Amino acid sequence: MPRGASLLLSSRNQHKLREFGRLLAPEGWTVDPLSDDVALPPEVGDTFEGNALPKARAAAAATGRAAIADDSGIEAAALHGRPGVRSARFAGENATDEQNLELLLSSAPAGSGLRYVCALVYVDPARGLERVFHGYCAGTLAARPRGERGFGYDPAFVPDDEPSGRTMAELSDAEKDRISHRGAAVRALLAWLGENSG
Repeated sequence: MPRGASLLLSSRNQHKLREFGRLLAPEGWTVDPLSDDVALPPEVGDTFEGNALPKARAAAAATGRAAIADDSGIEAAALHGRPGVRSARFAGENATDEQNLELLLSSAPAGSGLRYVCALVYVDPARGLERVFHGYCAGTLAARPRGERGFGYDPAFVPDDEPSGRTMAELSDAEKDRISHRGAAVRALLAWLGENSG
């Protein structure tokens, strides 16, 4: 696949669509959203990879195009790794970002360790390729939400790699992309695509 081609994102999350678009653009790649007529499998896996792989396979199978999908979440040391793969459903199946964040803040002590995890899957049906890339970002839990940017748990996540002590939601897009779990996974994908573009 030549540099500058497009990838299909197997997600209907607009935050992720924008973030992947930003992360892939510097290398000339574009991201196309998934059409409404493609059914996505439920996230029932017990690992991030186990949730991401069926989504990428479903999009690739339905369209014949190279597709990417990710599953990401947050692991709290004080909660023995929870919420993990249930990060989007931590406070219930239809919980909002605010409800999930509130539950985390009430369940784990401020200053305790956190880790963002991303499993990014690439599936190319034409070439019979499947690859998984992982990205991580370590941090600590803020005492209260701060910042208006980002999404999910970003307002309470203070990354270790940000010396200012700001939360992910207080960082600019460029600052967040440089250190985020999703940024790390995309950079691994781009490096691999650069070596396997034949």
